[in-house]
Amino acid sequence: MSESVIAVRKITQVSVKVTDVKRAASFYTRLLGLPLLFSQSNMALLDCGGIRLLLGVPENAQFDHPSSTIYFQVDDLFEAHRKLEDQGVEFLGKPHKVAEFGGYAVWMAFFRDPDGNVQALTSEIPVASGS
Repeated sequence: MSESVIAVRKITQVSVKVTDVKRAASFYTRLLGLPLLFSQSNMALLDCGGIRLLLGVPENAQFDHPSSTIYFQVDDLFEAHRKLEDQGVEFLGKPHKVAEFGGYAVWMAFFRDPDGNVQALTSEIPVASGS
């Protein structure tokens, strides 16, 4: 492995483009349970396990682009999927297994937030030995 130029330690913040900060903040706090840290007319900052999630209206064309997908880890993917569907959240499909490694099966379910950004729920489920 080659020596890196810098040493990134962790992700501190992820930005998601939204059209209505109040509506987006309500979705992420009320349905996903992320605590609101700060809010004003053009942005809201939430906490996701120590990583800040910035919901913001693009300040100019340079920042007006599709969002990256954020993978939100939950303990029980199937229960979280059911609860969000019951609240009218649009999923792109049912929860499905994407990989197995390190004794775990990684499961995901992709959904749309109020601005059409595709986000994901994920769970790592222990794989029974011998299977």
